[in-house]
Amino acid sequence: MRPLFYHFSFQTLCVALLLFLVQVLPAQSAGALVTSFLEKVQVNELVPDADSYGVLRDDIPIVPALKAGETIGWVFLTSDFVSTTGYSGKPIHTMVGVDLNAIVTGVRLVKHSEPIVLIGIPDSKIRAVTEGYAGLDLKAEAASGGSAHELDIISGATVTIMVIDDSIVRSGLKVARALSLGGLVPELADEGPQREIDPDLEEVADWLTLTGDGSVRRMSLDIAQINTSFELQGDPRAIARPESGPETDTFIDMYLALADVPSIGLSLLGKAEYDNLKKRLKDGEHALVVMGRGRYSFKGSGYVRGGIFDRIQLIQDDISVRFFDKQQARIGAIAADGAPAFTEMDVFIIPADTEFDPAKDFRLQLLVQRAVGPIDKVFLTFDLGYQLPDRYLKPIAVSANDTSTLQQSGLSDDQAAVQALWKRIWQDRQADIIVLAAAIGILTLVFFFQMQVTRHEKFTFWFRIGFLTFTLVWLGWMENAQLSVVNVMAFFSSLTTQFSWDAFLMDPLVFLLWFSVAAALLFWGRGAYCGWLCPFGALQELTNRLAKLCRIPQIEVPWGLHERIWPLKYMIFLGLFGLSLYSLDAAEHYAEIEPFKTAIILKFQRAWPFVLFAVALLVAGLFIERFYCRYLCPLGAALAIPARLRMFDWLKRYRECGNPCHRCAKECMVQAIHPEGNINPNECLNCLHCQVLYQHDQKCPVCIKKLAKRRRFEVQTGLRKPEESAKGAKPLPAE
Repeated sequence: MRPLFYHFSFQTLCVALLLFLVQVLPAQSAGALVTSFLEKVQVNELVPDADSYGVLRDDIPIVPALKAGETIGWVFLTSDFVSTTGYSGKPIHTMVGVDLNAIVTGVRLVKHSEPIVLIGIPDSKIRAVTEGYAGLDLKAEAASGGSAHELDIISGATVTIMVIDDSIVRSGLKVARALSLGGLVPELADEGPQREIDPDLEEVADWLTLTGDGSVRRMSLDIAQINTSFELQGDPRAIARPESGPETDTFIDMYLALADVPSIGLSLLGKAEYDNLKKRLKDGEHALVVMGRGRYSFKGSGYVRGGIFDRIQLIQDDISVRFFDKQQARIGAIAADGAPAFTEMDVFIIPADTEFDPAKDFRLQLLVQRAVGPIDKVFLTFDLGYQLPDRYLKPIAVSANDTSTLQQSGLSDDQAAVQALWKRIWQDRQADIIVLAAAIGILTLVFFFQMQVTRHEKFTFWFRIGFLTFTLVWLGWMENAQLSVVNVMAFFSSLTTQFSWDAFLMDPLVFLLWFSVAAALLFWGRGAYCGWLCPFGALQELTNRLAKLCRIPQIEVPWGLHERIWPLKYMIFLGLFGLSLYSLDAAEHYAEIEPFKTAIILKFQRAWPFVLFAVALLVAGLFIERFYCRYLCPLGAALAIPARLRMFDWLKRYRECGNPCHRCAKECMVQAIHPEGNINPNECLNCLHCQVLYQHDQKCPVCIKKLAKRRRFEVQTGLRKPEESAKGAKPLPAE
C-alpha cells in the first residue's frame, strides 16, 4: 500500500502548494496593459529628455513622461487602444511615445507572437521598421485619414508590418484626440441625421449608368504611371527594374462598388447571386465588389499561404480592414449590360465589428510591389476612393427604445466589439468546429463502451492509429489546436485579475478542447487528452511505432528509477506556475520546455536550438515510448493534479493482476501500472491496451483459465465433445 499512499500524498502536496501560491503571492494588478511593459523600456527611449514615468491616468490607459516632475509627453501601448491582430491572431504590443504637439517621439516593439517573424525574418528588421515611426506627425495623419506617411514594407512580412502600421497610427490618433494634442480635438457625433442604405430602392442599371453616377468607381494605372511612381520613390533597385512593355499598356484597371446596396448588388451580381449574398451577410456586415484586369492582380497569392489578402485594405477615417480568405467569394460574371471583361471579380465581406459606415466616404488601398532581388521587394500604395451616391441612402430614425436597449446592455463599445469578434470567428469556423465535435463525440463513445470496443484487438489498434493520425495532421499541423501549459497559466492569471471568457473564446477549437478536457478529468482523468487529443503526444507515439517496425531496440526503464523521475514534470509545472504569478511573460519564455510550438505550430521551421531540442525529445521517444509525456511534460502534470477528483474507475482489473501476472504492466507504453498491479491514473494515458488484454483469451492467464474451465464444463455436461474441445485449442495451463 505504500506506493498508493505515496502517490496520493504527492498529489495532495501539489494541490496544497498551488492553493498556497494563489493565496500568498500577490495577484497581478488589473488595469491597463501598458503598466506591465513600463519596466522593459526606459522612458527616454520613448520621449527624449524625459527622466521618469508618471502615474497611470484614471480615464484612459496613458502614462505621462516626466522631466523634473513636468509632463513633456505621453506613453501608451497600442494594444490598449486597438485590437488589430496579425498571422498569430494575437495583438502586436508596441509602446509609443508622443509629445504635446502630437508628434510620435519614440516607438518600441515589446511583444509579439508572429510566426512569420519567428520562422526566418530577423526580429531586428521588424524592430527597426517599428522604431522608424519616430517623427510621425499625427496632425497630418488626422487630416489625411492616416495616409500621410509612406509604408515601409519588409518582404515576407507584409501583413505583420501593415498590422503594426495600423496599430500605431490608429492608437496614436485616439490618444492625440483624447488629450487634444497639437490642436486636435475629440471627434464629435454628427449633428445632422445619420443615414443608412435604403433597402427599398431596387433599380437595375447598366454598366454605363453605374460608372457614370459613381455607383462603381474606377482606378486605372498604366505602365508609364507605375514606372514613374517608382522613380519618384527613389529606390535605385526599383528604378533599375522597370515594368516592360509599351508605356500605354494597362498595369491594373480596378473597379469598386458596395455590393450590399440593393440597386448596385442586383445590377452587378444578378438576382440569384445577390440573394445568395444577402443570405450570407449577417447583421451589421457589408460587402464590396472588387473587379480588376491587367497584368497586376489585386489579390496576389499571399492569401493562399496565410489566408490574408495583403495587397488591398479598406480604410475609413481611423479604421482599416484587411480581408481573410473566409471573407471572400469569387464572382462568375458581371450581370450589368455593357460591363467589360475582367480577369478578377470578387466579393469581400466587411465584418460588423469594424464600425464601417457605408454613408461615409472610404478608400480601397492597393499595395503594388516590385521585386528587386531574389526575395527583396519594394512597395508603393495607390488609393481608390469611394463615396456612395446620396440617392441610395435614407435618414436613420433612432427611437427611445433603441437607446435604452443599448444602455441596458451594460456593454462598452470595446466589450461589444470583442464579443462580436469571437462570435464571428465561431461562425466562420463552423466546419472546423463540427469536425472536432464529431471526433470528441466518437472518442467519448469509445470510452463509454470500452469493453465492447476492446474485444477486437485489431480494430482497437487501427482505430487508435487512425485517430492519432487525425490528431497530429488535422488538429495539430493544419489547425494548430495544440493545448499548452501557457493556457493554464493564463487562465489562473485571469482569475487573479479581471476574468473574462471573451479572451478564451477567440479560438473555438482550443476552447472546445479545454471544455472536453475539463469534462474528461471528472470521468477518466488526464489520459483522455494526453493519450488521444494531444498532437505532440500523437507524434511521439506514431514515430515510436515506426521505430518498432524498423527494429529499433526499446529501453525499459527500471521501475525504481521510473518511479523517481516521473515527478520531474510536476516540479517543472510548479516552477512555471509560481513564476507566472510573478511574471506571466517570463513564465511563457521558460515554457519553451514544451516543444509544441516548434514541432506542431511552426512545423520545425524555427531557429536551430528549438528544432534541435524538439528533435532530441523525439529521438529519445524512439527508444523510450512517450519519453516526454512520462517525465517532462508540464501540461500533463497540470492536468493530472485536478484529475484526482475524477468520479469513476473505468479500467477493470483482476485480483491476479500483479500477483502473479505482470503482462499488462510490461506492455503498458508509459509504465503506468505498478508491479503490484494497480494503475496509476495520473500517469495512465487511457490507450485501452490493458483492457484489450483484460479480455484476451490467448494472452490473459485469467481469461485462459476461464475458457479452459468453460470447455471442461461443456464436455462434462455433453454440450461439447472431447474432440471438439481439443480441436484447435491452445495448450491449457496446469491446474
